[in-house]
Amino acid sequence: MGRRKPNHYGCVTKLKGNRSRPWVVKVTVYDAEGHGKQVPIDYAETEEQANIILAQYNDNPWSIDRNKVTLVDLYQRWAKIKLPKMGQASQGAMKSAFKHCQKYYGMKYRSIRAYQMQDCIDNCGRGYSTQAQIKVLWGHLDEFAFECDIISKMYSQLTTAPPVPETSRMPFTPEQIAALWEIQDEPWVDTVLVFLYTGFRLMELLNMQTEQVDLQQKTFQGGIKTAAGKGRIVPIHPKILPFVQAWAQHGHKYLITADGKKLSKQKYYECWAEVMDRIGADKTPHEARHTFETSLDNAKANRKCIDLLMGHKSKDVGNRVYNHKTLEQLRETILLLE
Repeated sequence: MGRRKPNHYGCVTKLKGNRSRPWVVKVTVYDAEGHGKQVPIDYAETEEQANIILAQYNDNPWSIDRNKVTLVDLYQRWAKIKLPKMGQASQGAMKSAFKHCQKYYGMKYRSIRAYQMQDCIDNCGRGYSTQAQIKVLWGHLDEFAFECDIISKMYSQLTTAPPVPETSRMPFTPEQIAALWEIQDEPWVDTVLVFLYTGFRLMELLNMQTEQVDLQQKTFQGGIKTAAGKGRIVPIHPKILPFVQAWAQHGHKYLITADGKKLSKQKYYECWAEVMDRIGADKTPHEARHTFETSLDNAKANRKCIDLLMGHKSKDVGNRVYNHKTLEQLRETILLLE
């Protein structure tokens, strides 16, 4: 009798009929939910050859035949090697995105085409944020598969996800804002709250350098896009001051960073989407900007002050001289957000 193989090692069995390679080598493959099933990885002429193949597979699962690597195999390997290098929010976003690819878990990765990746994106039943996450995940998996010589063409480059609706006009609800404050210590929630209390455009905050923050005067100075927006001053609301102080104390060139590095637009969308998932919302950074404006307007704030804070061109805004009186008016306006 042969020695019993360890658990999860795999098995060798002989197929019926007249075959040139009757011995099949099977191993257990697990999906993302932990459910296992035995799948064949190779065939051999003799039992001895089959056992050698099985031993080689257990020594290095990808040394046998990269053609047989399934989506789940690739994801699990990628999740061990590459995923830990991402931020916590991005890791959560990628794990969530993978659940929407379940239809293709057992498919050989090199057989997956762009239309199947697109199928996962289009039919996930979620908003643009989740669809963007799925597209990003396919890109990561393709890069990893290319690096491992599993594929020679990255079909993920042919996929599309709906753009973020920059003209959306649905402000955050008071309940959604309250939900953010309840989880303010979780990753990236502080950034969402800062958008809500400053009215900054997405890239205005991502491009904000630490030196543009005056903690003594408690102001931001920055802005992009328009002449009216550039160089504008926005007082820091007391409720978000602790976040800004903590970021500034890191001493990085940019105020908001991931591991000390500037965040790209795409990277931040992943982080944003993770926060939106936590509060059950499907909002955009642009909608945070709109919420800021709407809240001030509802509080009967002075229109000139709103335009100054938003970086809007206005008939009421003449030369943009931020004298002491103007700064005090802007501070009073920001405090209306209480």
